[in-house]
Amino acid sequence: MNDYLIPVLLIVLAPVIGGLVYGFERIVKARMQRRIGPPLLQPFYDFLKLADKRQMMVHSTHAFLGIMHFVSLWFALAVLLLGGDLILVIFLHLLSTALLILAGYSTRSIFSHLGANRMAISVLAYEPVLIIIAVSIFMINGSFDTALVFAGNEPLLYKMPLAFIALLLVLPIKLKKSPFDVAEAHQEITGGVELEFSGLFFEAVYTAKWLDYIFCYTLVFLFAGSNILLGLGLMAFTFLYLNALDNSSARVNYKQMLRFSLGVAFTLAFINLIINSLL
Repeated sequence: MNDYLIPVLLIVLAPVIGGLVYGFERIVKARMQRRIGPPLLQPFYDFLKLADKRQMMVHSTHAFLGIMHFVSLWFALAVLLLGGDLILVIFLHLLSTALLILAGYSTRSIFSHLGANRMAISVLAYEPVLIIIAVSIFMINGSFDTALVFAGNEPLLYKMPLAFIALLLVLPIKLKKSPFDVAEAHQEITGGVELEFSGLFFEAVYTAKWLDYIFCYTLVFLFAGSNILLGLGLMAFTFLYLNALDNSSARVNYKQMLRFSLGVAFTLAFINLIINSLL
């Protein structure tokens, strides 16, 4: 029972922890841009402000898909933290993204449609890399169960350094950070699929971003195995890397994003897979 206490607490508190990470990220971004920036709890103030706004629905299916996007993403995170099957985790994560894409297509807004198109392309960019990483983990441990990875004495980072680099390269795509923030690109498509959500329904989509932070940083922690200090170091490095990249690079178009991901990140992950198969 004690073995599951920490994962369960992380699952329950994931939206809160994710909100704090997002708030701290906004502070770091402001400092990088020589601004004062918002307070740490600003995401939660925004959450309360959204709850007070009038709820407007495009239609019930659109609102339902937004809520289920949040629920399915939380469930995917729960399976990951509880040491479940990594392939199932990737599938549930893909399902949550697909629900948001369907929500985008279900409206008449051209910006929502463009955002859904770009989000689907983003999935094509990062999902193959995650699958290759999962297969590499299976070849090392003989199982897709992440519980074995978390309990491993030798960190995956030592056996899969190229796969870790590949993960770092696709995380900006997953988290919609520059230069790969084409899926929401506020200057171009005013937020994409988020555009038609409002009130409590937008809160589901907004809070799902916080869960995505925890999901991605947990994937990073996987490479540390049972070495907690190494895991914290990898997460801190990833945090600084993502924010430095986000604040120092201009947006590329979706073709360049796809070409980079499949040409560089996927290649690195695949080379690591071949190396593991030969050892």
